[in-house]
Amino acid sequence: MQLQIDLRSDTVTRPSLGMRAAMAEAPVGDDVFGEDPTVRLLEARIAEILGKEAALFVPSGTMGNQLGIRVHCQSGDEFLCESNSHIIFYEQGAYAQLFGIAAQPVEGDHGVLSVEQLVGRIRPLNNDHYSRTRLVCLENTHNRGAGRVQPYDSVVEICGWAADNGLARHLDGARLFNAVVATGTSAADWAAHFDTISVCFSKGLGAPVGSALVGAADLMRQARRHRKALGGGWRQAGILAAGALYALDNNIDRLAEDHQHARLLAEAVRTSPGLKLDPESVDTNIVIFEIDPELGTAAAFNARLRDEGVLMNVNGPQRLRAVTHLDVTREMVLNAAAILQDTAAAVHSVAG
Repeated sequence: MQLQIDLRSDTVTRPSLGMRAAMAEAPVGDDVFGEDPTVRLLEARIAEILGKEAALFVPSGTMGNQLGIRVHCQSGDEFLCESNSHIIFYEQGAYAQLFGIAAQPVEGDHGVLSVEQLVGRIRPLNNDHYSRTRLVCLENTHNRGAGRVQPYDSVVEICGWAADNGLARHLDGARLFNAVVATGTSAADWAAHFDTISVCFSKGLGAPVGSALVGAADLMRQARRHRKALGGGWRQAGILAAGALYALDNNIDRLAEDHQHARLLAEAVRTSPGLKLDPESVDTNIVIFEIDPELGTAAAFNARLRDEGVLMNVNGPQRLRAVTHLDVTREMVLNAAAILQDTAAAVHSVAG
């Protein structure tokens, strides 16, 4: 049987034996009653790591983001957000479906925004024609920006501008720990500039399920109420929380390996005919590249890779995305890189 090298996403990671043991042994209770000790421990731990008062364990990053938006905005309000962000692109416009909240998208440079792009976009509150601008959302690292890190100085500037103008700040930090490892800037330093932060345990950190929304205690009380309305109240969730705790203890520093592996893949793209990195630089664990139309579509090229045992994700008509993670070893990445180069050369030869 051909070995599959799964680079579709870091969400495909599976819990290790150590993580499974921690989950099996976790003390549990009813979290709807606030009685699950492992959930409470996880919430206290992630709040401490991010330097905030409290946290709320939620099933998914999407729910964490939507709760983050909801505690800052009401029906008729709007938030500013990068146009290719996860909140805009991958969450079904849930803020509009569920809460009657609008988004004002702003196109960044591979997901990275500057404060100059936001100035002048706050709608006047005393004009009955407009929605009310209440919130700025950033994403770090940026999924569709190929794992780009929003520069720290830019975060400080944007969040300072937002605060000066009475806007709340929410961070989609699904891969915040990738930014931490890539830059050496602590999670608490990143989080200090935001009112709420959503972080994910089930991507590069390797837990099977779960994210957390982190912020002030009063905001987390509101978020808990809204979580219940969305069906997010859960019972003996400590089994899942134990996996997240294990991830925080064991899987943060090793993200550096994923970043190194992504650079190996990026170099294979650079040296392959008909392929082009977009963006050229690789900050963390995501590699996005363009397929020259002469080589066919991204879907067709992806199918050829799949036949050779390498799984990637189609990210657009001519775009593929590869994501490294803890279930992909250096040897597997080198094999994937060689297959990528050979496939590109073969297709290019036929096209030529």
